[in-house]
Amino acid sequence: MRGVNAALGAAGLAAFLALGEAVPRLGLVEEDHFPPTSRIADALGTELADGAFWAALGDTLTGWALGLAIAVGAGIVVGVVISVVPYLREATASTIEFLRPIPSVALIPLAVLLYGTGLRSVLLLVVYASFWQVLIQVLYGVQDVDPVAEETARSYGLGPWARIRHVLWPTALPYVMTGVRLAAAVALILAVTAELVIGVPGLGARIAVAQTSQAVPEMYALIVVAGLLGLLINVGARSVERRALAWHQSVRGEVAA
Repeated sequence: MRGVNAALGAAGLAAFLALGEAVPRLGLVEEDHFPPTSRIADALGTELADGAFWAALGDTLTGWALGLAIAVGAGIVVGVVISVVPYLREATASTIEFLRPIPSVALIPLAVLLYGTGLRSVLLLVVYASFWQVLIQVLYGVQDVDPVAEETARSYGLGPWARIRHVLWPTALPYVMTGVRLAAAVALILAVTAELVIGVPGLGARIAVAQTSQAVPEMYALIVVAGLLGLLINVGARSVERRALAWHQSVRGEVAA
């Protein structure tokens, strides 16, 4: 079954690339605005041979990884504290619901005012956007803890940390991993967006330079790199999720299927 799915995926990708080659060649769109796939591939090869490209990729990955790590750590800690401290969840619910919908891109002027066009501006946007993905999942996960299991742990004399480790965490972990996977994708989007808009060094800034200099094939090649990077991050996050939840029924069922 997996082989069939892989073959279908490869066929779909080949058809998409062929369509990208044919549409400008047939004159349906101007090649100056949408180059054929072959020209984009040539531009991608040129980019891969350029040391500046790898430096930009490293800058993007640095902002992504640091921001994601901070957001995941803060989201887990804050989520657990809010959930286990009596009445704290009710006291913070309105504040969370007010702050969570604010688009991170709306904070770009604030980030520039505070930190200029440096890495810290990227981190501010990435952490803000990714933090909510993890926090909300942690809150849902803790809410899903079986009250009977919680009371049983109390009756056996387990302290707060022991209950968190043996009761709360196993229940919340699937939710946490979902939040991490979502946060990883959001973090990449915000990292590239910050570079594109603010001009912080990275893939986004390189895309902006290619666009303003009318290097259209190079621009599309860099966009393809950003898309491939997002794909790799998603595949990696799913792999980590499966390993971390190898004991969980959902993953065992997926492997068995």
